[in-house]
Amino acid sequence: MSTNDSHKNHINDPKTPKEELQVFHSIHNDIDQSITEKSKIAGWINDRLPIIATIENTLKKHPYPKNLSYWWNFGSIAGICLVIQILSGLFLAMHYVPNTKHAFDSVEHIMRDVNYGWLIRYIHAVGASMFFVALYAHITRGLYYGSYKAPREVLWWVGIIIFLLTMATAFMGYVLPWGQMSFWGATVITNLFSAIPVVGESIVQWLWGGYSVDNPTLNRFFVLHFLMPFLIVGIVLIHLMALHTTGSNNPSGVPMKSKKDSIPFHPYFTIKDMVGFAAFFLVFGYFLFFYPNALGHPDNYIPANPLVTPAHIVPEWYFLPFYAILRAVPDKLGGVLMMFGAIILLFFLPYLDKSKIRSGAYRPMFRKFFYIFVINFVFLGWLGKSPAEGWYIWASRLATMYYYAYFLLILPTLPKFEKTLPLPDSIDEHYKQKHSQKH
Repeated sequence: MSTNDSHKNHINDPKTPKEELQVFHSIHNDIDQSITEKSKIAGWINDRLPIIATIENTLKKHPYPKNLSYWWNFGSIAGICLVIQILSGLFLAMHYVPNTKHAFDSVEHIMRDVNYGWLIRYIHAVGASMFFVALYAHITRGLYYGSYKAPREVLWWVGIIIFLLTMATAFMGYVLPWGQMSFWGATVITNLFSAIPVVGESIVQWLWGGYSVDNPTLNRFFVLHFLMPFLIVGIVLIHLMALHTTGSNNPSGVPMKSKKDSIPFHPYFTIKDMVGFAAFFLVFGYFLFFYPNALGHPDNYIPANPLVTPAHIVPEWYFLPFYAILRAVPDKLGGVLMMFGAIILLFFLPYLDKSKIRSGAYRPMFRKFFYIFVINFVFLGWLGKSPAEGWYIWASRLATMYYYAYFLLILPTLPKFEKTLPLPDSIDEHYKQKHSQKH
């Protein structure tokens, strides 16, 4: 599709975020007549409860870029994981006892005595890991294709808030089995707040509900772990509202310019999501039925004992990169600031990346730095489970330096000397190019 054709269909090629949104909304308004306008019954229901219009707007009327790849499946997969965690958690809560004297035994009761209790518990435990796999893949896709750039800054910020809430929920859930790693993990992580000057010790005692991790701590962690997923659901709805306001990014990074660039979610992307779900549940089922404890720690099958410290305290695998950053700094307060800063930094990403081109597919030099960043992040995860001694500490410091350098130095300065590839004129052209390459 040529540029002139695009001018015939719409005001002009979008050059600013505001113009991009204007074109997106004009495409949305060009979609054919809705079900509620065709059916009197549907119209009557919708006038009183607009649920039909909401579903139809998502599946049929809302325009999605036609060139979305399977990387865009991970958002839907993360949503499915959230539902699985809530449902399995509800059933576990019916048998769990949030008391330091009975918590460990209640988990064993679920595993041994409750009908299919072992399955529900393993679904919840493995599901937590699968949830973070989907989240990390979803974030990685956003980082590579520039999904944080204008006009999608708010969409990105809400996504990072979801990530933070999920990490907090997962941490509190890890404490509930009241095994050795649960107890000592809670002790180490909550103690980090003591590094805050003046008020640190008071905050720690407030979190504990006393002078050590004990029954009040377990009770409040259980309540918060139970309630926070429902808060996450609310933030996810805001995330979807932001997505429907700005439209989805795509592999080319080029904004939609005409109706030719878009297709409805159903049936095209529903079928694509089904393929993604099938592949995802194969991996989920493999760990669930064959290696349910592979992603956990064996010490958590030992009842919590405040008098015996484990030889090596480690959090769950999805916290390990940030745990490595924490341990890389010799100063306690400095380590805490660097660990939380590694996530807070993501909020500033829309303003740190100065490139006018969104997609990494058209930025050859960016791709190299990005691949190093991904490898470095995985390396940080490996260092997080390694002993905090010898060369591991120096490797953690170097890896932490690259993590911060990527955001604070590489992304802001790279566009000044980066030679980018020519962008396609439209999403339709990009789609046809990819389709011709496959055939």
